[in-house]
Amino acid sequence: MADRIAWTILALVHLVPGIAFFAPSLVSRLYGVAAESPLFPLLHHRAALFGVVLLICIWAAFDPGVRQLATIATAVSMLSFLGIYWCAGQPASLRTIALIDLIGLPVLLFAGWRAFFST
Repeated sequence: MADRIAWTILALVHLVPGIAFFAPSLVSRLYGVAAESPLFPLLHHRAALFGVVLLICIWAAFDPGVRQLATIATAVSMLSFLGIYWCAGQPASLRTIALIDLIGLPVLLFAGWRAFFST
């Protein structure tokens, strides 16, 4: 049951960014990028990739066989963003996203540990 809860939490971390694919106005609200910006299509595509991570986390909540893949995909998503955020000087406009990812890291660590080392 704890595994399912952990993967559900990780899915929730990716829910709003994933929904932004279907509601592009969220892209502007989440990242502070206007729809007219040349960066907007890239961030809209990024939302689609968040949707993939969201689906993988939901899948992992119900299928233990996919949890190792889900751990890797989710770790790449969260850790790469945090690394880029840090290297970019920790922009204030992305602080909330970074905090959510930071809060999710212990959950990911637990889920990943269980995925790779659970008997």
